[in-house]
Amino acid sequence: MDISTLLAFAAAFFVFAASPGPDNMTIVARTISHGTASGIAYGAGTVAGILIFLTLAAVGLSVIAADMSVVMTILRYAGAAYLIWMGVKLWTAEPVVPELQPVSERRGLLAVFATGVALNLGNPKMPLFYVALLPNVVGSSLTPGHVATLAGVILVIEAVVIGGHVILAGRARKLLRTPAVIRRVNRTAGGVMVGAGVAVVASR
Repeated sequence: MDISTLLAFAAAFFVFAASPGPDNMTIVARTISHGTASGIAYGAGTVAGILIFLTLAAVGLSVIAADMSVVMTILRYAGAAYLIWMGVKLWTAEPVVPELQPVSERRGLLAVFATGVALNLGNPKMPLFYVALLPNVVGSSLTPGHVATLAGVILVIEAVVIGGHVILAGRARKLLRTPAVIRRVNRTAGGVMVGAGVAVVASR
């Protein structure tokens, strides 16, 4: 794999990762409403899902993954339902100044992480992205070296994209000082999360 091909993959994946969509909207909403750790947990879940698909592609199972419509549909609806539930819960929550808000528990972060994984595994566009892109990057087969290189590129790009969203949302969170403002932000973030869940369900 030469450097020009790798850069082409990196550019294509950056556009894919940075494009506005349910994942990035949810990272922002979770960070503003529940803090940096929550946004990072969801982002880490999305990255885990992406790397799982890369692994499937490496062992020649991308086409099988693309045909697992029932399993993927279940994962997509389960993840979307959880997003919508979190959005509704946030919409109705009592406003709490961030400094007084309890730190997210580990179990809560694991649930957020699992949601990110499930939504990415249930995303019908993910296997199609790899099936369409990887043959043009590495040919008909993926060696362990290719997988490691591509995984490294993906991790760097996702760190930049997710980190950027979390930092900006974290700065916005620091501006929350009054219950009235917090309530409006909670309802906005809750609405975004509900909208993200609906968008996931509506995706084909």
